[in-house]
Amino acid sequence: MNCTFMDPAVIAPKIESWLRKQLLTASAHGFVLGLSGGIDSAVASVLIKRVCGKNMLAVIMPCHSLEQDIHDACLLAGRFEIPVTSIDLSNVYDLLLASISSSGMEISDLAKANIKPRLRMTTLYSIAQSLNYLVCGTSNLAELALGYFTKHGDSGVDVLPLGDLLKREIRELAKYLDVPREIIEKPPSAGLWPGQTDEDEMGLKYNDIDNFISGHQLTPLSLNDIIQQKISRAEHKREMPPVCKLRDTKLLKR
Repeated sequence: MNCTFMDPAVIAPKIESWLRKQLLTASAHGFVLGLSGGIDSAVASVLIKRVCGKNMLAVIMPCHSLEQDIHDACLLAGRFEIPVTSIDLSNVYDLLLASISSSGMEISDLAKANIKPRLRMTTLYSIAQSLNYLVCGTSNLAELALGYFTKHGDSGVDVLPLGDLLKREIRELAKYLDVPREIIEKPPSAGLWPGQTDEDEMGLKYNDIDNFISGHQLTPLSLNDIIQQKISRAEHKREMPPVCKLRDTKLLKR
């Protein structure tokens, strides 16, 4: 991969134009997205507000979440007058875990954590289908490249307006859009458990990932191999599930 750093003043109108095209193509009325209190969902929300006005909905979906994340999500929605609702998924999450446990099946801590984004996906699609909205994802290029997302969770979306942006480009875009400073400066986190951060979980710094994607050689050299291996291992998360081909499917390609 080789990416140049893009000016936020150029990026914003291009993404807005692209979002309008997605609505027109799908004959949809607007967008719904999860508002986590982090920088990516903040930027996506503000861009969608500029495109759709009131024809959007940002959904805060706490699931045993940190109060600070909920506060930051509300702060963002209030500053930009973004239509917002809150749906607490904590009880649903607890009930599902209890149901699994009652069957005698024990699942790992990581599997438990990944239930949260999958519950959020289900919630967003229920709302989207009811309102004829599209579900907007908030993953960036670094996350998509390394597979740092939950399969059929936060990857279960209709559009990814930030999917071709480096993390540093999203930070600059956030500043350009006047996203609150505390959201821009907080350590990126999926909020899957207390103290969890993206960089700790990946074992990599976003700056190194951005530089690698941009075509720069990293030091130590071993970092280049580590990142490339993670990109290769995550290929299955970026593709449709493989199909066992048993018949001629040319008709499906017309």
